Amino acid sequence: MPSHNPATEDRPPRLTVEDLLRSPALQLRLLAGESGLSRSVSWAHVSELDDPTPWLLGSEVIMTTGIGVPRGAARQRVYLERLDDAGVSALALSAQLHVPPLHPAFFETAEERGMPVLEVPLAVPFIAISQEVAAALQDDAGHRLGAQLQVFGALRWLAAEDLDTATLFQRLERLSGYDVYLSTRHGRPLLPGVPVPPLAVLPTQPDAPPTIPGGFVVPVPAPGGPAGYLVALEREAARPAGLAVVQHIATVAALRVAMARHERETLRREGAETLAELLQALLDPPAARRRLARLGLPTDADAILLVVRDAPDDTLRRAMDDLPHLMLRRGNDHYVLGPSELGPAIATVPGAATGASRPFAPGESLRVAEREAVWAVSHAAESGKPLVHYGEDTTGRWLPDDPATLSALVDHVLGEVLAYDEVHASRLLTSVQVWMERNRHMEDAASALHIHPNTLAYRLRRFATLTGRDLSSSAAFAEVWLAIRAARQLGLLGP
Repeated sequence: MPSHNPATEDRPPRLTVEDLLRSPALQLRLLAGESGLSRSVSWAHVSELDDPTPWLLGSEVIMTTGIGVPRGAARQRVYLERLDDAGVSALALSAQLHVPPLHPAFFETAEERGMPVLEVPLAVPFIAISQEVAAALQDDAGHRLGAQLQVFGALRWLAAEDLDTATLFQRLERLSGYDVYLSTRHGRPLLPGVPVPPLAVLPTQPDAPPTIPGGFVVPVPAPGGPAGYLVALEREAARPAGLAVVQHIATVAALRVAMARHERETLRREGAETLAELLQALLDPPAARRRLARLGLPTDADAILLVVRDAPDDTLRRAMDDLPHLMLRRGNDHYVLGPSELGPAIATVPGAATGASRPFAPGESLRVAEREAVWAVSHAAESGKPLVHYGEDTTGRWLPDDPATLSALVDHVLGEVLAYDEVHASRLLTSVQVWMERNRHMEDAASALHIHPNTLAYRLRRFATLTGRDLSSSAAFAEVWLAIRAARQLGLLGP
């Protein structure tokens, strides 16, 4: 990205470093950085600081007697690079005063960066340069004021013309003379239709100076801190209107972000209501598809239902921000409906366990998908995996979808044990489940249950007596294992 745009034949008149160099009254002499003579000049300012950049807006000529110029070669290079990074147009050094000996590294940096370094004769006061710049820019001040007033008109466009975001910011670009970019603090799109800037230009601190090479970067205000950043870079053949106009555009962006957030929150509430109706089978397929399309979900591709456990609302929403979805919270679980890409996105949420159903056509009943996702999230929580798709389990996939059939299996095999555990507040079924999941390793299962292996052995014998099934038999073991998976699929067992 170039620091400064070169002058073009059709660009409106502006003051450049070369204009000052050619002024016979100023008698300036070029010491280095000839390739940057076309840089725009917005002001001329005296500074004897070794780092004046926090107080600069860009395109200034910095004039100094040399007090703040470092003496070492490395520090002189850094000094010049810092001014150039802040968008300074040129450095003007007073001859025969306090300028230290300038090292070859200083001049090499000026040539590499195209940063003009000028020498000011002792007979020419700095105020003469400032007056020359002020007089040349008098007409430009009127242009900038007019641009500010027109940017204010963007509020009227929003209200009266109902412009989409892309068209609105294209108008603002034409008025301001800048190419405009918007992003969140992490470099993601902030508003649809407005491109994202390169990550390298985004500030690392919210209170960083606004000036960057070739333009400005300013925060987009929002409650609780910036919603993101607006980057404005000078356009070819345009007349940039300055920082004040860029800040006004950031205000317009903040208003648009607030409107978008309000619209998004409205859609979230409608999406939660729609998902609740779908889970209760209150919508027929055609009505469901119309509702999904209105809420922005694709109806021409398969969808999945996910159950997300132990995920904070804000973190989960950020993970899904770029994907269409409906979300409903039930206790510690979030039910999410949307495209299959949601799974990998949600899997990045720290500490969350996610279960995904098999894909199905949008608008279909969620009865089966809900059971699949509930089973899968229980398996994810149990295994420590961030994401489990229904069907990954080698035995659970063979269970029928019909709840009545599953209930009959559970009652037939585990009914006596479930009743015994409820009456005696015991953990026979849990003990058998943990023992089976640890491949019948007695020591491992007892350790996981925090009991002595002898206690576990007693529970296994008691389970066998109540169920009438000898767990050393392969047939009995398989039947009990399927019954336990069915009980979990029905929500009768915890993760």
